[in-house]
Amino acid sequence: MKRFNHHTHSYFCDGSSAPEEYADEAIRLGFNTLGFSSHAPVPFMNTFALKEERRPEYQKAIRELQKRYSDRLEIYMGLEIDFIPGLSRDFDFFRKEMGLDFVIGGIHLVKNGFNEDELWFIDGPSYEKYDLGLKEIFHDDIRKGVKAYYQSVCEMITLQKPDIVAHVDKIKMHNGGRFFSEDEPWYVAMVDEALEVIAQSGCIVEINSRGIYKKRCPDLFPSLAILKKLHKLKVPVTFSTDAHSPAELNLGMDLIVSTALEAGYKEVSCMINGHWEAVEIK
Repeated sequence: MKRFNHHTHSYFCDGSSAPEEYADEAIRLGFNTLGFSSHAPVPFMNTFALKEERRPEYQKAIRELQKRYSDRLEIYMGLEIDFIPGLSRDFDFFRKEMGLDFVIGGIHLVKNGFNEDELWFIDGPSYEKYDLGLKEIFHDDIRKGVKAYYQSVCEMITLQKPDIVAHVDKIKMHNGGRFFSEDEPWYVAMVDEALEVIAQSGCIVEINSRGIYKKRCPDLFPSLAILKKLHKLKVPVTFSTDAHSPAELNLGMDLIVSTALEAGYKEVSCMINGHWEAVEIK
């Protein structure tokens, strides 16, 4: 089976190292394909995203790397773009301005429609920010918060059409079974609605291991139960470790592969010669 990772963060955003260090490690691991996906610029102060003024530097670095490693590794330039209604740019802006090879769409900040200036940060290493945002923005109403999250997922897919949907059930990461159970009917209904939207879109869903190896979540994104539904809906998947350092490029990949097979998948999507192709899972 081809070995690859399309979800990779270098020191151009919140990753640890230069892109060539990831490329060297990918070659050592026997990878065929490596996609870089810095967090796209966002219009507010932050410590995680590519700075607007560094976009040309990022483009140049990845394109030069493509040429230098062309005989050893297929390298592609993408972005992981946050979707925040009313704040984030259209994905097509970055596609056209930067000539991206692919786009990953993700939700890390959830907007409450009644508090337009407030964003619930559901990511990061600490569950305390998750809890504080739920309290201050959604007044501890977890159903409203989760509904806002999955509505954003659906809106992002419908309006922005990313190639890959990132960590589709990330809302569970800092929940830890405290605020809701993933088998509650109201939660299942919200997930099922999002999956139907994905199925109609043609988007690829990533199976992401970062929550597990960072010990922030006991499960993959998405869960096995969701993957089984995606398989029935004929939604293609890709494998991702969401690496923020070269050492993370292959972390959890064995679990990803075995879980995909358990869900019924026989093929996985990978970029080959500039196009998405389905390759056999072995």
